[in-house]
Amino acid sequence: MTALQPLTGPERVPDADPSERLVHLSAAGVSLVLDCRGPALPAVLHWGAALGPLDGEGLRALAAAALPPSVPSAPDVPALVSLVPAAASGWMGLPGLRGSRADGSDWSPDLAVEEVEVGREDGRGGLVVVRAADPAAGLALELRVELTPSGLVRARAAVRNTAPQAPYRLDGLVLALPVPAEAAQLLDLTGRWGRERSPQRTAFTIGSRVRDNRRGRTGADATLVLAACEPGAGFRAGEVWGVHVGWSGNHRTYAERLPSGEAVLGGGELLLPGEVRLQPGEAYETPWLYGSCGHGLDEVSARFHDWMRARPGHPRSPRPVIANTWEAVYFDHDLGRLTALADAAAQVGAERFVLDDGWFRHRRDDRAGLGDWYVDEDVWPQGLHPLVQHVRGLGMQFGLWIEPEMVNPDSDLARAHPEWVMAPGERQPLLVRHQQVLDLGHPGAYEHVLERISALVAEHRIDYLKWDHNRDLTEAGHWPTGAPGVHAQTLAVYRLVDELRARHPHLEIESCSSGGARVDLGILQRTDRVWASDCIDALERQGIQRWTGLLLPPELVGSHVGAGRSHTTSRVHDLSFRAGTALFGHFGIEWDLLAATEEERAELARWVALYKELRGLLHSGRVVRGDHPDPALLVHGVVAADAARAVFALVATATSEVSPPGRVRLPGLDPQRRYRVRPLPPGDSPPGVHGAPVRWLDGDGVVLPGAALSLAGLQAPALHPDHLFLLDATAE
Repeated sequence: MTALQPLTGPERVPDADPSERLVHLSAAGVSLVLDCRGPALPAVLHWGAALGPLDGEGLRALAAAALPPSVPSAPDVPALVSLVPAAASGWMGLPGLRGSRADGSDWSPDLAVEEVEVGREDGRGGLVVVRAADPAAGLALELRVELTPSGLVRARAAVRNTAPQAPYRLDGLVLALPVPAEAAQLLDLTGRWGRERSPQRTAFTIGSRVRDNRRGRTGADATLVLAACEPGAGFRAGEVWGVHVGWSGNHRTYAERLPSGEAVLGGGELLLPGEVRLQPGEAYETPWLYGSCGHGLDEVSARFHDWMRARPGHPRSPRPVIANTWEAVYFDHDLGRLTALADAAAQVGAERFVLDDGWFRHRRDDRAGLGDWYVDEDVWPQGLHPLVQHVRGLGMQFGLWIEPEMVNPDSDLARAHPEWVMAPGERQPLLVRHQQVLDLGHPGAYEHVLERISALVAEHRIDYLKWDHNRDLTEAGHWPTGAPGVHAQTLAVYRLVDELRARHPHLEIESCSSGGARVDLGILQRTDRVWASDCIDALERQGIQRWTGLLLPPELVGSHVGAGRSHTTSRVHDLSFRAGTALFGHFGIEWDLLAATEEERAELARWVALYKELRGLLHSGRVVRGDHPDPALLVHGVVAADAARAVFALVATATSEVSPPGRVRLPGLDPQRRYRVRPLPPGDSPPGVHGAPVRWLDGDGVVLPGAALSLAGLQAPALHPDHLFLLDATAE
């Protein structure tokens, strides 16, 4: 367990007077008030809208006002729920710390606070570290709670086995944040391959809503953000509190309300039986639990986005236009065709060319070759160098697809090292996509993958890796015992990515996992973007990107223009809809441009030029989404950080019950400034517009105050389904 690393100019709360351990952190309109007076673990007195200045007397009054009364058939001494809830303090819900010794003892520890340290900066949050112990149980705990300058809460805990001889089997360690009674509705996400991140709402009733993920990766069905909100809260209205578990393996996210009135949102890693056994002196540290609150989902998103953009490792350079080869050639690799495809990509303005699956030994389909990370000599007799040189000669970067955590049984690697395949024992798990999981917990397997990928990056000066992960980790055991290995595998993947980045500082990495099945803030501490979904059907992507944006800013979400007929759904869409959808992410092309007409390439080049013009705004501004009452019409956009300019999309996803659709409000603009709103080419005249043109679209647009645009709105043009219309709002 690490020691506190205080903020600049920290204020230390004196341990000599535990009665003064009431801590108020404030930042970006959020207050976090912690009661660390002990002996019980800290409780959150308030997490929500800023409370304003509170001196010691005010904090003591707040603590007194928060204490529940003693009621019949309840503990005689009432207590508030802790960040690590415990039965010893009277909590009757899910315990934060679960485990025991071999004889079943020490399953309900009573951890007492021993030390509190606080580092804080006025108005910019701070960091609190609490150390607690139960000497009788042989356990010590360190809890770290941070309020970031963006108003985001981050918390994690570490437990150490201090017993001199007995191991401790850890069954789970989760953290929880309380939410008030007003949070009477739950919103979370689910999904599947090709349709990730679909919202669902339920009442927040008494009991538990538990979202357990045992896929060994974040999962296409992952909740992403579990939010408790006022009933009917939307993107622009209603109080919302949400949590995210920043972990790429098995995890639990849950909401729990007790008959006594307490309600919490919480989460952490989901440990398999016997997966973590702490020997004397050993410690386990949880992933970060992130909490964001605000008025409407847009404010919740903004706290995540602002925190990510402030990270030292956040991508700073303009996000290059990507041309990916997968839906253009699939496994059919041919140097002449690929160089011609690179020529066409450069012609429309692509800046990075990515060679997808099919370049390595024995890889003519998805049944063989995974693990054999050598360039296929039959398909590439001169290696990849001729293609790489051609791509660089066109002024583009070069990227390569890999899937280093997986192995096909039909591969040289699997035949040479069957003990490197994850399995619960002698029996092999069911195949998924004709592949098994390579156990990176084995030092030999880890070193083999590290050296092969590192050698490829060095030899070809690769700029970008599309890092795929195409199956769940079912029955993921470690040879020879078959003991559960997901925890070790996840940490090994993190180490692997970190080591590759250390060896090759220029390298960028995309987290791709059957599309969007590894999207979390654990993997994104070491990668540069995610692939939101294998489905690039523009209609599906409108929803997928809308809800992925609940957590991630647009520059971290890969979004590509596909062919006219979608590879995954067979829907047919106009280029304006496909490109206008991809515009609001990290823009790319995944289309056989050799089959496109000259007119299509010319139109695509105009969209690429628009993306290059706008990416500085799109990738730094505030994401906004309207709560339009017509479910057939979506409104979303990005407003510049200084509110001087904004870009909006009006999107028809179906036929509306009314025509014309009525007014649309443009959210997020400065209410005091006047904006000129006009159509934005080439998204200004899609073939989907029908009927007479809207009058305000004639000439040079319309000028109105931001307040009028966000409250009264503008008449929307009538759109056919699966079409969009772009608006530019510029302050005058």
